[in-house]
Amino acid sequence: MLNTEKLQPKIKNMQYKMLVLDMDDTLLTDDHKISDLNKKAILEAQAKGVYVVLASGRPTIAMIEYAKELELDVNDSYIISFNGAIITRVKENLDFFEQKLTVEQIHDLYDYSVKMKTDIITYLDNEIISETDSEYIEVEKEITKMAHRKVANFKEYVNRPSVKCILLEEPSYLKQVEGDLKQAMPHLSVAMSKPFFLEAAQQGIDKAASLSLLAEKLGIHQSEIIAVGNAGNDLTMIEYAGLGVWVDNVNSELRDRADLIVASNNDDGVAEVVQKYILN
Repeated sequence: MLNTEKLQPKIKNMQYKMLVLDMDDTLLTDDHKISDLNKKAILEAQAKGVYVVLASGRPTIAMIEYAKELELDVNDSYIISFNGAIITRVKENLDFFEQKLTVEQIHDLYDYSVKMKTDIITYLDNEIISETDSEYIEVEKEITKMAHRKVANFKEYVNRPSVKCILLEEPSYLKQVEGDLKQAMPHLSVAMSKPFFLEAAQQGIDKAASLSLLAEKLGIHQSEIIAVGNAGNDLTMIEYAGLGVWVDNVNSELRDRADLIVASNNDDGVAEVVQKYILN
């Protein structure tokens, strides 16, 4: 059921021009699929001229097939990957924005992970790079379908910039690490994407920052944007958008940080917001 109480004055007579969707645990069901109802609603929104943009912590390569399933290539739209580090025009598979961590920053994050006893991964050449195995790295492999290269020496192997790192550990402990990392490295953008994924990117990189760049490119005001998400790495875009929406499976501490809450990722929450605020 929609929580529209605080939202009504904000959306009165608004014509939305862009719909921005987080993927895992928002658009996708728990088995990583787009439901028929969500797909139908998204295609109808695009038929009305609304830009649909996927914005995810996922690598670009792990988003392209979903984007094409939703016809973002046909409709000349975009994806925001790596939590905002890259913006790609789907039609041409062309990046028009990219911001990476330096090698020094990646090595500092590695040293921090060793100190805090977490696993750490980064990405090079469309592979997941780590020095260790863990159940949480297995989750990332399953989500992204990317190859995993386990290396003998992380710092020796990672000798060029990469878009982000992820620290991985048991959720209750990783939540403590999040606060510590934000203090230890205030020059980085740090956010949780899953309870066991703590993501670190270049300073100023997040979904809202890249969404703002894209909206400016397309001549769309932030008040004309709907953003839908479920986790901490979605918060900046939820607060940036004219209409910020959580699906019902949102992390409990974030529930009051959006304009409304719709059904969960397994119950067509995306279709619910599209039908009510775009298709009317």
